[in-house]
Amino acid sequence: MTSTAHATAGAALERILAAYRSDGPLDVPDEPVIGYVGQDVPEEILTAAGARALRLRGSPDWDTRTADAYLGTGLDPAARALLAGLLAGRFGPLRGVVVSSDCDASQRLFYVMREIHRVEPGTSLPPVHLADLLHLPRPSTLRYNITRVQQLCTVVEGWTGARVTPATLRAAVEAHNTERRRYREIAALRRSRPPRLSGQEALAVHGVKGRLPLAELLSLLTDLRDGAGLPVRAGRRVFVTGSSHDTADVYRELEDRGAVVVGEDHDHGELAVGADVTEPSVEAIAERYRDNGPTPHHASMQERAAYTAAAVRRTGAELLLCYARERDDAPTWDVPHQAAAVEVPTAVLTGQRYGTVDTAALERALEQEARV
Repeated sequence: MTSTAHATAGAALERILAAYRSDGPLDVPDEPVIGYVGQDVPEEILTAAGARALRLRGSPDWDTRTADAYLGTGLDPAARALLAGLLAGRFGPLRGVVVSSDCDASQRLFYVMREIHRVEPGTSLPPVHLADLLHLPRPSTLRYNITRVQQLCTVVEGWTGARVTPATLRAAVEAHNTERRRYREIAALRRSRPPRLSGQEALAVHGVKGRLPLAELLSLLTDLRDGAGLPVRAGRRVFVTGSSHDTADVYRELEDRGAVVVGEDHDHGELAVGADVTEPSVEAIAERYRDNGPTPHHASMQERAAYTAAAVRRTGAELLLCYARERDDAPTWDVPHQAAAVEVPTAVLTGQRYGTVDTAALERALEQEARV
């Protein structure tokens, strides 16, 4: 391997990490930006309408008191942080926000934003739209989703002033399919023995979407995929299930204690990659997002267990760790089925504060399971 190739992979990773860690508002005055919440929003439609698709993520460091006045404190704190960020303009100027119907917290976020627009017409919140895509494997669900994707086209065209044409849709589908292929190739860096990409770094690679122009991101992922020159990551191989992680804080605590996160099945990581869109059409996009997942909030416990068990085997994980934050109970329902399906020890941490982990409990779990 040449020294140039060594430098390319390392430089690509550094650029990705820098963009991921920069949580300030995007400064792209010449490019419309549409924020979206959840993995069920068809990015292809946003891209085809000439927008940069920015997946919104909150931060446990943000003050949520203003958002709590609207949402209350009984909701998943990740959703409350998102609303706090929107109210404070932390994401920069957004032409609109598309919220998926992937879980109860997302739906409540949408309804609150819509109500704010109704009762506070002078609000600075961007306009909001619900992408209500369903997941039952039925023709009737596909027909419903086709209507919803067509509706999304109309909405985002109004936000950007650009038409979704057959040509722009084809280009968008090809770009996002290429992006998915690159993510699948990069996953091999985590599965190698030893891994050449840490869990924190992998989470950044997934989470940087939208913070970089799509063309630049594709170039960086291409440079990164061979991993040339990246240092090896020693540690106990851990697979993370449970709640999603929109920051790398919990992964950092894990890896600071001698673990390396080689995979996950939450939708801010590898689960968000999913399948390709089979052709550049609204129908194919509707089908792809109908079959998206499986997440804890819309898949059966048996589906989740089968998916997790296959991923644990594929990654060579030595421990399955379920992390469930407070106000997010759905993931814990899957644990008995997942534990029975995998051939490695299972550790469970529940009721965790958003963006943090009880380090004493984590150390006890890792030490206890390491002796199994």
